[in-house]
Amino acid sequence: MKLLRYGPIGGEKPGILDSQGRVHDLSDIIPDLTAACLVEERLSTLAKIDPDCLSLVKADVRIGCPVANIGKVIAVGLNYAEHANETGLTLPTEPILFMKAISALCGPNDDVVIPRGAIKTDWEVELGVIIGKTARYVDENSALSHVAGYVVVNDISERAYQFERGGQWDKGKSCDTFCPVGPWLVTPDEITDPQRLSLWLDVNGQRRQDSNTSNLVFGIANLISYISRFMTLYPGDLISTGTPPGVGFMQKPVPIFLKPGDIMTLGVEGLGIQMQTCRAWSRDY
Repeated sequence: MKLLRYGPIGGEKPGILDSQGRVHDLSDIIPDLTAACLVEERLSTLAKIDPDCLSLVKADVRIGCPVANIGKVIAVGLNYAEHANETGLTLPTEPILFMKAISALCGPNDDVVIPRGAIKTDWEVELGVIIGKTARYVDENSALSHVAGYVVVNDISERAYQFERGGQWDKGKSCDTFCPVGPWLVTPDEITDPQRLSLWLDVNGQRRQDSNTSNLVFGIANLISYISRFMTLYPGDLISTGTPPGVGFMQKPVPIFLKPGDIMTLGVEGLGIQMQTCRAWSRDY
């Protein structure tokens, strides 16, 4: 099952994608796709619905972040060995965690705003995991039972803010529009093995990242179990599992950073494709 939210910013409605890639309206069934809809019982009920019995939504509608009111975004750093190697940093012995502000969340095809004064804005395609059941000190064997679904995430980063402004990584990761999510949430029954998914990212049509989640240093079950030792994970929380090599600040012979007009296209196998156009910051955002 592929669930989504569509419509203007602040006015999104819940939807479901049919086998032909068409969006159908779910708002007569649920008011929105919130954390309460992600528990196993509610997902099972939604899975029994025939999309053809629901109203069809026009094809050119805006797609929003697939889950409303995400509680927190926990991201993982240096979780691909090749990415750690390209940065020259030591491969971590435990997951490196940081947070992205929920104000950074946006739709998968919304414009990405380069912050005022930013000079090193970068891309990072990632597999995202949406929690569907409260996780607190869960063991690794049962960790995946806490997953409501999987999503595409672009963990956009302003490297100057991240590395050159003191403190931890959060300030370079949390600018508005720095966390496009979607286009839809794909439930686990459609993903045979989340650790065997190809993921890729292009900038202006040129391939920059190309890898597979089989290369994760810390797997999804391990991450859920590990994170749940330090904070409770609630339905609707998002874990962004790390990015493979090919980020802009490590391009050779010179780094490449995003500028207004650049277009990022990215995807994860089975989870859909995002496309964002970069634009300069302005006071109307």
